Amino acid sequence: MVLSAKLMPLLSLVIPIYNEEDCIPILWAELQKITANFSGYSIEYVFVDDGSLDQSFFLLEKISQQCAAVKVLRFSRNFGHQIAITAGLDYAAGDAVIVMDADLQDPPEVLTQMLAKYEDGYDVVYAVRQSRSGETLFKKITAKCFYRLLNAMSAIPIPLDTGDFRLVTRRVADALKTLGEQDRFVRGLVSWVGFKQTPIYFERHARLAGETKYPLKKMISFALNGILSFSTLPLKWASWLGFFFAFFSGLYILVVIALRLMGYTFPGYASLMVAMLLLGGIQLMTIGILGEYIGRLYMESKKRPLYIVQDAVNVAPRG
Repeated sequence: MVLSAKLMPLLSLVIPIYNEEDCIPILWAELQKITANFSGYSIEYVFVDDGSLDQSFFLLEKISQQCAAVKVLRFSRNFGHQIAITAGLDYAAGDAVIVMDADLQDPPEVLTQMLAKYEDGYDVVYAVRQSRSGETLFKKITAKCFYRLLNAMSAIPIPLDTGDFRLVTRRVADALKTLGEQDRFVRGLVSWVGFKQTPIYFERHARLAGETKYPLKKMISFALNGILSFSTLPLKWASWLGFFFAFFSGLYILVVIALRLMGYTFPGYASLMVAMLLLGGIQLMTIGILGEYIGRLYMESKKRPLYIVQDAVNVAPRG
């Protein structure tokens, strides 16, 4: 593979940050240590502060004053992890771009393996988690179930047990820039754009410090976003359920009429209530599914920007 016409291809490291003041000093030390071995590359670091409420931005600003290769973006508020990744990809200038988290659960030593695959000619190198240290059994089980459900429902194959820790080439990053949808599921979008992709495998570490930024509520929202962004199957399920219950309701009506003509009468309160509650529940569920899709159409129609940058350090104005 010809990496670039330049003598020293540029590698961009994109790192979303949200309330990571305890992790940043150790992260920066680890990144400097590992990237010192990348003698064939120029390196830039793109930190995206997603509206942190702690001292994260000021720590990053201090680092950027010591190293001109450090770019720092600060959002005007918290826009979310997936939007922060999107901003990082927008501002990264590298021939190759690696997205990783700040908590060192994505170990920097894996970057060397990613670059080796990149040099072999792959456009996307995604990291597959073989283990998930420091996470609860509940989170491990639900994560496995989610990825398998998502892959079964999506028309686009999405690799199992992968996060956003991955390398993409410049042409993949440019392709992702053209996708302006509001409800973003970046790992799904990377699968959607295609190109030559390959996995590498790693042991995920426990979080270095601080708390997870994906509590249960956010995990559920993230899972729904992934499913609804890449599948219309829930709408088909709603239709199938409607036809199923309509068919058996019709049969039941015929049975009731036949029994009535034969002179049988039943009080029927319990069966009537069960039928009403069941059908009412199905109707509300299907209306809810429709509402989710319609709500997404409504939000997309507004054409709002994905994010607003409040401060930018060592970043050239975008043309």
